Amino acid sequence: MGRIIGRIRRGGEDGMTTAEYAVGTVAACGFGGVLYQILKSDSVRGMVENVLEQAFSVFGG
Repeated sequence: MGRIIGRIRRGGEDGMTTAEYAVGTVAACGFGGVLYQILKSDSVRGMVENVLEQAFSVFGG
């Protein structure tokens, strides 16, 4: 009886890791989409351009 319960317990969680990976992948894609929209905005683009211009002016570019 103990072996049967052990098999049920082990076998019952096989799909959990797959489901957790799926949820993690969806969350990462959602975060990537939000980050893309933020970086695509004009204000952030202007800040990045200013930082790059200052960095190139320091290094003689």
